Amino acid sequence: MKDPGPRTPVSRLLLSLLVVSIAACKVGPDYVEPITPVPDVWTDQVTAEMADSTPPIEEWWAALNDTVLTELIRRAEIANKDLGIAVARVKETRALRGIAKGGLLPDIVLSGTYSRVMISENSPRGQILVGAGIPVTSNGVWNTGLGLSWEIDLFGRIRRTVEAATAFMEASIEDYRDVLVTVYAEVAFNYVDVRSFQARIAFARANAEGQRGSLVLTRNRFAAGLTSALDVAQAESNLGNTEARIPSLEIGLIAAENRLAVLLGQQPGALKQLLADSVPIPVVDQDITVGVPADLLRRRPDIRRAERELAAQTAIVGVATADLYPSFSLTGFIELEAIDFADLGNSGSFGWGIIPGFTWAIFAGGKIRNRIKAEEARTEQALVFYEQTVLLALEDVQTALVAYDREQVRRDRLQEAVTATVRSVDLVRIQYISGLTNFQNYLDAQRSLFDQQDQFASSQGQVVKNLIDLNRALGGGWALDSTPPDQRPTARAGGGD
Repeated sequence: MKDPGPRTPVSRLLLSLLVVSIAACKVGPDYVEPITPVPDVWTDQVTAEMADSTPPIEEWWAALNDTVLTELIRRAEIANKDLGIAVARVKETRALRGIAKGGLLPDIVLSGTYSRVMISENSPRGQILVGAGIPVTSNGVWNTGLGLSWEIDLFGRIRRTVEAATAFMEASIEDYRDVLVTVYAEVAFNYVDVRSFQARIAFARANAEGQRGSLVLTRNRFAAGLTSALDVAQAESNLGNTEARIPSLEIGLIAAENRLAVLLGQQPGALKQLLADSVPIPVVDQDITVGVPADLLRRRPDIRRAERELAAQTAIVGVATADLYPSFSLTGFIELEAIDFADLGNSGSFGWGIIPGFTWAIFAGGKIRNRIKAEEARTEQALVFYEQTVLLALEDVQTALVAYDREQVRRDRLQEAVTATVRSVDLVRIQYISGLTNFQNYLDAQRSLFDQQDQFASSQGQVVKNLIDLNRALGGGWALDSTPPDQRPTARAGGGD
């Protein structure tokens, strides 16, 4: 192999700086993931009847066996505007990380000029040139070259910046997942509201129809002289009160439909045809499993985001600390300059320069150290925020567990009450016709039936909503290996079904 010959001073300097840069240290604290104590099991007794295995909650809505809900969730994943913002934020942080990584490499700029100058003959310099018989108009000069600037990351300022940018990018990914969890839950909440309002409206209309029959009955009995006008007035009042409840229920139904459409990135009313057919409120056909509390630390996106933000802030302390130390840089140029363009390639047109340098703020009035203290204080805030996020997540799950369990008990008792009241209405009607009881008892039984049916339908929906809330609290709706999409399809803004 041929001897490459002696290295030039420039090559030796560049090689030395490269070796120093690679072996350089990083000032500031190294990040250590916080150890957060969490209980081994959920403390409330309601979890004793639930399994303690890791729940299959990546697609928790599948347990509801509702094809319409599944379709709505998939459409929201594509077109929801909050998710679109979160995806764009991930793209932004990825680009910012790329900018930070670019600081590790030199900036090289290619430039070129052509200049031709004429000096004023009346200027001092022009008069000197004229007196010496030198033309005041110069020949054109061609110039091209490469300029280089490079900060030698001796104390890790740039590398800490890259650490922070990487952690912020990872935090934005967790933010996307957090939005995903919330959007899935919101879609399911509002879908269950739609089905609950439809069931409540159906109960209201059925009760109103029965009360119209009671009004006809009292009018016929009044015409036959078997009862007083008071019974007729009470029957009319009872029917009016029931019919007055229907418009408010319809308002709730329309609001839930409109909210669903907006969650899917569509105009209000766009889903009316899809949701027009009343179907039963979704029910759960399998046992619910809950993981151990420690699962939250790896599943809840808000906890994961807070941890990444803490890591980023720790790296920023290192960035601020690096200002206590000198900053080394290297600038230089390689150029070709000639009067004639054809001479640019000659060796005589070649020129170069290299300028190593450093800056060191040996006195800054305490600004640097106070900046470090400020970043350290922000790191303390980020740590406390992370710990608070964990506590709030534990509270969230524990409350959701209790709410889901207790609402099931309430629903079952209401179902028993409805069954008993249906029998009561039939019996009291027969007694009223037979003259064995007064009309007030009949009215009271009808009112009680409507109220209990309305509460039962609401409770049915609330059980499912509490289940949805439990899955949201557990961080369900995404897989641990999933990442935000780089591109999102453009959804039709005002499309129908």
